[in-house]
Amino acid sequence: MSSESMARLGALVGDLHRLLRRSATRRANRAELPDAQAELMLLVHAHPGVSVKEAAARMRTAPNTVSTLVRDLVAAGLVLRERDPVDGRVARLRSTEAARQRIADHHRHRVALLTDALNQLDPEARDALTAAVPHLERLAELLRESG
Repeated sequence: MSSESMARLGALVGDLHRLLRRSATRRANRAELPDAQAELMLLVHAHPGVSVKEAAARMRTAPNTVSTLVRDLVAAGLVLRERDPVDGRVARLRSTEAARQRIADHHRHRVALLTDALNQLDPEARDALTAAVPHLERLAELLRESG
């Protein structure tokens, strides 16, 4: 694959992500969260009880950056920050019901958007994209490991 093709793939993946996020947020009639806040909200949802330090490591960012994101998400009612019962110096993060609902709504709208768009493609293109999903998942895994 040429470097031009690689650049196009990278740009396309980014465009698809932004288009789906913005369109799903609009369809859900919600205010859009900054990317870093959305990433942390999803991480907390996927890993209930994660600490700020653990979240920072998973996001590959500084703990003070995550602390700022946590503060904003707590203020928005999307994350709960609780003291660890064993080590009171550690804060544990959990999703609120509002965050869980927001994530479910976003997922539902994203699936609908993708379904509508894919149904406009010819069957061969749909099949090719469906067949590419496991390879894209593996690519994401490799990028996570190398990051």
